[in-house]
Amino acid sequence: MDEISQAVRDYVIREYVTTDDNSDITETTPLISSGIVDSFSMVSLLRFLEKKYAIRIPDSAATPEAFDTAERIAALVRRCQTASARRA
Repeated sequence: MDEISQAVRDYVIREYVTTDDNSDITETTPLISSGIVDSFSMVSLLRFLEKKYAIRIPDSAATPEAFDTAERIAALVRRCQTASARRA
């Protein structure tokens, strides 16, 4: 698991998992489609990512599909980092 996926996993476990069993959360665990993250939680996760990685995630990219797994979220963050680097 890469650093971004790990950071997403850790955040989700810390903020949204209410049981002691978080060992089943991996980079491919469905987050939104399984109900771990809801639409309100997705907004706070988006803000966390923007702050942690100093990026801007466009509204058009902040879809439930893009936020459904830590792996997909990490890919989105990397795309936004690349876009930010091009603008700099």
